[in-house]
Amino acid sequence: MILDRATGNVEHGVFRDLPGVLRPQDCLVLNKTQVVPAKFTARRASGGRITGLFIREERRGHWDVMLNGAKRLKPNERMQLGESEWSMEFLRRRERGFCDVRIDPGDPASVILGQIGMTPLPPYIRRDDAASQELRRLDHARYQTVYAAVPGAVAAPTAGMHFTDGVLNEIHGKGVSTAEVVLHVGLGTFQPIEVDDLSDHAMHREWFDFPESSVDVIGRSRAARGRILAVGTTVVRVLETCAQEGRLQARNGWTDILIYPPFTFRATDLILTNFHLPGSTLLALVSAFAGRELVMEAYGIAIREGYRFYSYGDAMLIM
Repeated sequence: MILDRATGNVEHGVFRDLPGVLRPQDCLVLNKTQVVPAKFTARRASGGRITGLFIREERRGHWDVMLNGAKRLKPNERMQLGESEWSMEFLRRRERGFCDVRIDPGDPASVILGQIGMTPLPPYIRRDDAASQELRRLDHARYQTVYAAVPGAVAAPTAGMHFTDGVLNEIHGKGVSTAEVVLHVGLGTFQPIEVDDLSDHAMHREWFDFPESSVDVIGRSRAARGRILAVGTTVVRVLETCAQEGRLQARNGWTDILIYPPFTFRATDLILTNFHLPGSTLLALVSAFAGRELVMEAYGIAIREGYRFYSYGDAMLIM
């Protein structure tokens, strides 16, 4: 779906039409994060199993995780990670099921998860611990963008999953430039809004990197009167985090920016995004960009026309 926020006009197409919509002076901004095999199983001394999701490595051997069944755990309880040599000590439970744990031996999380982890697919895609190695390999390859390069996300930046190498080559062939950012998608992006006032919603922090080289590419596009197309809400959050002082600046670190109406966008001209669920911060961001009434009208059309929602669903280009 192509939504023109100036006129309210809605057009329908297929994703391979995208190169024809772009102009040579435009800039495509991509999130190069790569999904890690963040889902794991821990075995208690009693024989019971706890499923977990790695969120981030606070420091070597200390993880921020989500544990299913954390209320049953006692402080300092130790569990075995899968069938491996590594053990996990439960330290404390925080809000919304987030927990602090200590890993022994304290090897890098990438090494441990590479041995014991599974790709954290959306919950409506069922996999069990007995899934074959070949199926796990396919899951890891498919739940990525074709340009994923920097491991660290626990969910894919799904707007980018529509791209193929062929579409990207056609876009580049038109002279459209590409800037790259990294934002390691965490579960905070998908946490439902449970407050009446959006300003009271606490966003979980996510790590990002916006390099000077990308600032330069975007600057050249702007100077040529090109438009900046953010591929996904994760890219929007990086751009707007780094433009809060009025101009884009190279930065890296943690962002908990929450974008909702009204919001002044300083660095984003077009957004390519999927269709989001009600009550989500993702839908709030899109509504801030295009206007809630217009977005609701477009979503009504999408439902009537049979568009697909969720991570593997269809795309919307907001002009």
